[in-house]
Amino acid sequence: MSKVRITQVKSAIDRPEKQKLTIKALGLGKLNRTVEKENSDAIAGMIRKVSHLVKVEEI
Repeated sequence: MSKVRITQVKSAIDRPEKQKLTIKALGLGKLNRTVEKENSDAIAGMIRKVSHLVKVEEI
C-alpha cells in the first residue's frame, strides 16, 4: 500500500469540532506539522474531510 505525507497548512481554530478531532486523529495539530501514513480507505476519508486544512503528497 502506498504512503502519503500529510502537512497541516491552515489552522483548526474556528472550525467545527469534528474537523478539530480529525486533525488530532491524523497526528497533526500545529501548523506545518507533517506525518506519514499508509494510504488506507480510513485515512483517505479523514484527509477528504479536512482537505482544506492540509496538503497531501504521495510518497
